[in-house]
Amino acid sequence: MLAAFIAIGSLGLIAGLGLAIASKIFYVYVDPKVVEIEEALPGANCGGCGYPGCSGSAAAIAAGQAPPNVCVASGPDVHKKIAAILGVEVKESEPDIARPGCYYGVEHADLKYIYNGIKDCRAAMLLNGGSKVCPIGCLGLGTCVRACPFGALSMGPDNLPVVDPELCTGCGTCERICPRHIITLTSNSRRIQREYTLDECTAPCQRACPAGIDIPLYIQAIREGNYLEAVRVIKETNPFPLVCGRICVQPCEAVCRRNLVDEPVAINNLKRFAADYEMDSGQRVQIPRAPSTDKKIAVVGGGAEGLTAAYYLNRLGNDVVLYEASQHLGGLLRVGLPENRLPKKVLDWEIEGILEAGVETKLENKLGRDVTVSSLLKQGFSAVLIATGGWDTHIAQKSPDTAGKPLPGVGLLIDFILSQQDGSRFDLGDYVMIVGGGKAAVQAARACIDAGVKAVYVVYRGSQEKVGLAAPEIEEAKNKGIQFIFRSALYRMSGEDEKLTHVEVAKVGRDDKDVSKQKVLVDTLLLGAGRFPELIYVPRSSGQLPEHEAPGGESVLWETVVPYAGPSATEELGIFRPGEVKSDYRAVVEAIGSGRRAANSVHRYLSGRAVEPPSNMIRKYTSVLNLYQIDPIPSTPRHKMPELPIEQRILDPDAEIALGYSEEHALEESRRCLRCGLICYRRPEAGSQN
Repeated sequence: MLAAFIAIGSLGLIAGLGLAIASKIFYVYVDPKVVEIEEALPGANCGGCGYPGCSGSAAAIAAGQAPPNVCVASGPDVHKKIAAILGVEVKESEPDIARPGCYYGVEHADLKYIYNGIKDCRAAMLLNGGSKVCPIGCLGLGTCVRACPFGALSMGPDNLPVVDPELCTGCGTCERICPRHIITLTSNSRRIQREYTLDECTAPCQRACPAGIDIPLYIQAIREGNYLEAVRVIKETNPFPLVCGRICVQPCEAVCRRNLVDEPVAINNLKRFAADYEMDSGQRVQIPRAPSTDKKIAVVGGGAEGLTAAYYLNRLGNDVVLYEASQHLGGLLRVGLPENRLPKKVLDWEIEGILEAGVETKLENKLGRDVTVSSLLKQGFSAVLIATGGWDTHIAQKSPDTAGKPLPGVGLLIDFILSQQDGSRFDLGDYVMIVGGGKAAVQAARACIDAGVKAVYVVYRGSQEKVGLAAPEIEEAKNKGIQFIFRSALYRMSGEDEKLTHVEVAKVGRDDKDVSKQKVLVDTLLLGAGRFPELIYVPRSSGQLPEHEAPGGESVLWETVVPYAGPSATEELGIFRPGEVKSDYRAVVEAIGSGRRAANSVHRYLSGRAVEPPSNMIRKYTSVLNLYQIDPIPSTPRHKMPELPIEQRILDPDAEIALGYSEEHALEESRRCLRCGLICYRRPEAGSQN
């Protein structure tokens, strides 16, 4: 009996030791924080967050790989509870919603390919090189519908996905699973910051619009009789539909595919019709404002560009104060156009809408006289955006008290040359850099040397041959101490308070991520373009650095950020890029587009993101699929804009000449739109006029 007890006890001891050793070897640590987070989650295991169930989501949240509000199946209370577990704060975020980006399903294709046995878009993409009808269009097999965890998608009669906005949570499952990226998440902020890319189905008119308006979408809204929705679509990228509807140069109509049939769609007249409807109805359309970013931004310049930038910065959740030198907002829109082309009441209506959105203004505050970049940064602004307009604005606003250097250490080459002629004082300092200016820059550089400047740098974006400087001329200038930097652009400026200290120049034509830079000591920068550039001034490092004391208090160290290049630019690096507008009067729509991109650049910088456009952004020089013939499309005449009779113009010279479309004409004109994509268009039924 004793032997049996000993044997059993020994076996138990051995088993216990074995289990103890095994527990040490195979022990799995369970993070109590992960467990706590998983218990807070609803347990739906829907996968809408992009992780494998709630356990995977909890692990990602605890590891900092996902935010506390990543769960789309729960609400704010759950998000706050998870944030409390992590010891962080959850901020309100703008809701996303899925939106298809294809206009015509395979049912409209003349030649159809049937993928026998293939019922998944991802598999069809791998079969013999993918679809044959459209290189980016929807395959219509419904993979996104089956993948949606909330039943928010269905396939419409045209074999395109349809989104139910009431059920869509913005989880992004459809976006992740679609091999063509036909469905993408969108929001007001995303659309404000949107730039057209090669992987989207875009129409020629969209790509030609400097403001980036989704033209086919607002024309469709007009065709459906939803005029205020048309205005909302326009205002996502252009807050001046009334103004542009009257004075836009209409580059969109020049590329309209109806030109291949008869005449272009009256895109601009339709824009005006919708905008006039909004004003006459008294129902102000505003793009909803994103949750507050707690950032305060100063915009200098109350013309079209500055007002546009201020509006979209506000809509992106920032607090904005707009500084304008004159007594009125509007810039050249107010002082450069006659009443019969742009009535003041029209301009005032548009500006009132921007102010009603929450943009604060300070009039009669001139940069360099009443406020400075450093004084604004010292007031606590996170950034100062310069949008003072083109050369024509400066000519129109020229006055005896115009400051020679409204920006720290930055002046215009033309002002320096004029000062040499009239003998007025122009403080240069010891180190001068001249950017652009052709041969006049060399003459000015010699004058700087004669004035006792220690060193002068002349920077040209082009090569020596392109600038047109002869070798002996260059050699003579070098002997005087002038240094030339060719094929380069201004990349960044930095300084302290109202002093410019350094300028970085970079070689153009290279990858912006691996650009060759040269930092130069500079006291004065003279610009040959005859205008001040759009620049973003931000505090260096943590902001106001109390390392240097100044008479007015703590000094501020600053640096500049250049807004990303727009579609018209043929080069992406630096300021004054080739192709970009130098004047306000050339086209207000270009100033509007520039203002929106400047606002996006500020917002991206302050959000910690790179200030750059999408790598596949469509530019003027980008090769895109196009059509050179459309057949058969019945010819329908374009509705002309009704105008005030000559005799009435004589009686009232200030009366507006263009009268605008009637609703009947607007509806008929909207039906002329072919609703183009990259290469697709609707083939009308026999006898149809659309």
